[in-house]
This record gives sequence, structure tokens and C-alpha cells, in this order.
Amino acid sequence: MRECLEVSPGLRLRRWVPADAGAVLAAFAEPVMSRQSAEPVVTLPAARRWLAARMEQWDAGSGFAFAVVDGADVVLGHVAVGAVERRHGTGWVSYWTTAAARGRGVASGGCRAVAAWAFEDAGLFRLELGHRVDNPASCAVARAAGFAVEGVQRRKLEYDGVRYDVELHARLATDPEVPPGPPQPPGHLRRHCG
Repeated sequence: MRECLEVSPGLRLRRWVPADAGAVLAAFAEPVMSRQSAEPVVTLPAARRWLAARMEQWDAGSGFAFAVVDGADVVLGHVAVGAVERRHGTGWVSYWTTAAARGRGVASGGCRAVAAWAFEDAGLFRLELGHRVDNPASCAVARAAGFAVEGVQRRKLEYDGVRYDVELHARLATDPEVPPGPPQPPGHLRRHCG
């Protein structure tokens, strides 16, 4: 399976590495990121544990996490396919971006690329993702990446004593590709990057 994908000029996905601990810590320093990890990532050791968990999941085949980086290898965000269930060929897509990368197509480009990778390299058939209904930016990312709305999961998540509805999206391997520009042939992601 490829560990590095070119998304577009100046934007690629690569497997997380231990040297990314500082970038992870900086990303999680933003208050909005507190809900993106089961354990608070507020120290360098916590950032290293977060990275180690991503690497362990990859090695076990249960989840595949990528750093989204620019041409200078600066971390702009994260996209992942987790909760991989081989029997049914399913996975759960998650993503986040740094504050500086928001609104630039980083998350939607990363989601499009990780979906294509999950279908081509990981052999999955169905990908799901969900977002709180009060998060229109995340909904825009899902739609731009070709994930169709399937419904609302009532009061699925609880944060600080408040329950939130979650809108469920899904994308199938048989769905048409949603390119950022002109249509591209299947397998359009570069096999190598560096």
C-alpha cells in the first residue's frame, strides 16, 4: 500500500512519522481540536502517544492515517480511514486541519485522495464519515469529497454535557469520482511522491 500520495501540486498525503510530534502538539493547541482525540494532546509525550497509536493502527491494518503536508513538508492537517472492517469492506473517514490551512481546500482534497486510496489500495468498498449538524464547514468538506448525505444520527455525541445530532455521509467505491478540476482517469493518484 502506498504511504505517500500526491493530491495536487504542493499538497500531498504521507504517513505520519515520529518527527511530526511538534506539529501535532501545535495543531492540538487550538481549542477547537480538543474533541479530536480521546486523550488530551497537550504535551509532547501525549503527541508522541497520538502518533504511536496511528502507527500501530496502520501496522495492524485497522486504520490508516496520513499527514496532509505542503510542498515544504509542513503539516497542514490529517486525514484517516479508521475502524476498518475487512469482512464488509468498510471504514470511517476523519479529518482535521490546522487553523492556517482552513478554507484552502486542504481537507476536501485530502478526503478525496484518502477515499481513492482506500478503494484502490486498501480494497474497501464503503467509507462513512459524520459531523455534528452545527458544523457546516465539515459538511462542506464531506460534500466536496463526494460523500453523500445518508441521514441524521440523533444525539449521537456528547461534549461537556450537551448532546449533538450527527449527519452521516458515505461514499462507495462505485460512486463517480469527484475531481477538484477536470475529470481524471481511475488510478490518477501518483504512485510515488517525494
